[in-house]
Amino acid sequence: MSSNQPGVQARLAAHAPPELILDIERVLDVAARQTIRAEFRFDPRAPLVVSLELLIEGGPRVLWRIGRDLLQQGLYSASGLGDVQMWPKHSEDRATAWLQLASRDMAALFELPVPPLEEWLEYTYELVPAGRELAEIDWEAAATDLLQGP
Repeated sequence: MSSNQPGVQARLAAHAPPELILDIERVLDVAARQTIRAEFRFDPRAPLVVSLELLIEGGPRVLWRIGRDLLQQGLYSASGLGDVQMWPKHSEDRATAWLQLASRDMAALFELPVPPLEEWLEYTYELVPAGRELAEIDWEAAATDLLQGP
């Protein structure tokens, strides 16, 4: 995976989970946007989700865990219900997608560049193919952990 676009960094190391850093835009209203740093992380040991950390300048870090399949589908068609929804933006000048995150009575809408996210997600599917996410789980240990509680 390569990255030669401004505002895009990809870190792929054999010993570390793959990471994608993007500058995305938060849509504040029709004419106002705020650039936010978004760090996407994928851990092959928990392959159903992607961690998205939003770094807001002068503000707190915000962490969301989003289904990997929801992100993948959202690049091409409407995906998700409830707190996390994603859909492609139909534009002729550049490929982007909308990501809406909601929590209680607040919601935020972000515009993401599709090409680097699409390429990064493809890499995560090379690491853990679709349909194989649960193949490596030790179900006996997982059941024991659930029954023991916190």
